Amino acid sequence: MPGKKHLRGVSDKEQRQYEHIKESAERSGRYGDRAEEVAARTVMKQHNDEGHRKGA
Repeated sequence: MPGKKHLRGVSDKEQRQYEHIKESAERSGRYGDRAEEVAARTVMKQHNDEGHRKGA
């Protein structure tokens, strides 16, 4: 994925969710300059809620 930020430790599906959330937030103007941060936090929260743990 040249030119795209990759979240560490997430699946391809979660990476696509991140891109979708980020692009949607940027298009709508939500969150201002924080669209990337909000998208990453959202995906990582779901990732952790599913029981994925660091080093496991």
